[in-house]
Amino acid sequence: MENISPDSHKCARQRRMALIIILSVLVIDQIVKILVKTNMSLGEYIQITSWFEIRFVENNGMAFGMEIIGKLFLSLFRIGAIGFFLWYLIKILDKGFPKGYVVTVSFVIAGALGNLLDCMFYGLIFSESTFGPDGVAEFVPIGHGYAPFLYGKVVDMFYFPLWTWPEWMPFVGGETFFNPVFNFADSCITCGVIALLLFYTKVVNMGLHYIDGSQPHEPTVEPDEKG
Repeated sequence: MENISPDSHKCARQRRMALIIILSVLVIDQIVKILVKTNMSLGEYIQITSWFEIRFVENNGMAFGMEIIGKLFLSLFRIGAIGFFLWYLIKILDKGFPKGYVVTVSFVIAGALGNLLDCMFYGLIFSESTFGPDGVAEFVPIGHGYAPFLYGKVVDMFYFPLWTWPEWMPFVGGETFFNPVFNFADSCITCGVIALLLFYTKVVNMGLHYIDGSQPHEPTVEPDEKG
């Protein structure tokens, strides 16, 4: 049997971990979206608590329903960005980077992939969701859906109206504190980016040096990965 060094074992574990994270996020994200898409009409909601609802909305734009640029450009931009981050992840997996860093990058990639799948395929395989009791979408033969390839809408469903600002407050009086409706993929992207900014800013910079070939110094190894 071929001898494998501890570093090789570590790299193999990180590759498996990254793959499991990405696949798990994609499966969970798509199951939730398909359940909502095929069981709820547009705008329908289920109140879970006073501060949490399942509310079905769709959007053409980026995370949390933002719509800034054209749909085709946005889909192509997503493909390019995801391709870059996948390449980046592959480059750092064999360099001994901290496990937590690999986890956060994997979550960002998985979330972006989840929303990209909506844009790529939902318009091809689903009828259009509309308002009202007859607005629930159904699976249709591929190519007979509500939109062409790359023009599908992203399904959102999680809504947290945590509280309403008092009426007397200027600008925000009477408004809900947190208005966006988002999905599981959005939350993975957001949590991953926040973790990167809070805990791995230096490691991000180090990773960029590694992929451009300068390699300034060895990556920081987390305590649980020593030995």
